Amino acid sequence: MLNLNRLKKEEIIWLSKHKCRHGHSYLSHPNCILTEKPNMCPVFERVGHLDIECTGLNANFDYIISYAIKVERKIRGRVLTKREVLNPDILDKNLLKEFYQDIQDLDRITVYWGKDRRHDLPFLRTRALKWGVDFPLYRDIYLTDVYDIVKGKLRLHANRLENVANFLKIPCKQHKLDPEIWQRAKLGDKKALNHIWLHNKEDVITLEKVYDKLRGFVRESKTSI
Repeated sequence: MLNLNRLKKEEIIWLSKHKCRHGHSYLSHPNCILTEKPNMCPVFERVGHLDIECTGLNANFDYIISYAIKVERKIRGRVLTKREVLNPDILDKNLLKEFYQDIQDLDRITVYWGKDRRHDLPFLRTRALKWGVDFPLYRDIYLTDVYDIVKGKLRLHANRLENVANFLKIPCKQHKLDPEIWQRAKLGDKKALNHIWLHNKEDVITLEKVYDKLRGFVRESKTSI
């Protein structure tokens, strides 16, 4: 699904003049662009795969340790530094500013158990409001929670991302976390922070592969970030 709010005039004109295999313009059938990938098309939905790591589950008590966004072959984001962890006036403030910049060119974000009333996006939004930094508004970016695809289209004994990846024979994370790593990270331990960052990056690599396997079973929604 294309975010029409981001299209330039010449892109809208191209979409209105060219037709998909159903005989409709790409403007009225935007999903066909993603499946057909017509030659010379000036517009494709740019997707980023997002995951965050936090010190806990409640954003008024806890903070973000790292964020990762997989966009094509690159991963954007970073982990907090020791200086940020040990300074309550900084913590994840600069991290959130960088997050906002890193998603400006994206049309869609995928998450896993991360939409409203769940974890990643509400946590990010809450922390952004806490620091008074910019955050995407309604209809700025579309959102797909891959958990909903798994729950609706598969029947597994557990719907955790790692379990789904194992079932689909997708290589999964090697840097697993335990309580001691989290405790050391919250004290600014560089080795523990780097371990969390590797864990975070592995999650978005897995998320992208699971999304690519399952996306064809659903129609992309216009749900906003």
